[in-house]
Amino acid sequence: MSAAQHLHIVPSEFLVEHLPNATFPEDDEWIALVRAPEGLTVVREASPFTEAERWVGFYGDAGHGLDLPGMLAAVVGPLAEAGVPVFVASTYHADLVLVPDHRLKDATQALRDAGHRVSDR
Repeated sequence: MSAAQHLHIVPSEFLVEHLPNATFPEDDEWIALVRAPEGLTVVREASPFTEAERWVGFYGDAGHGLDLPGMLAAVVGPLAEAGVPVFVASTYHADLVLVPDHRLKDATQALRDAGHRVSDR
């Protein structure tokens, strides 16, 4: 199977937060949580009133499960080559690859140049 994917740009904007002394967020408005020795990383939808850096996401069209190697590498590799920072939240079926909002155009072009189909918001 080819690692080229059909990716959708998720219509929401996201925040990636680090809560150094938390073990669980104070609310339930999160999309993804990662608990580590350094604290909690929280991904949540951005409020229109939030001033923090916003991230946008690419999500695969068809789930690929856990047994297909190279799917995430095929997406983050071209982004790394283009100098686009990423934050990834993986699910059982696919990966949500976040890039800074102001780099969306660069990220989309890098992914298309790598052979991926990208659907706009």
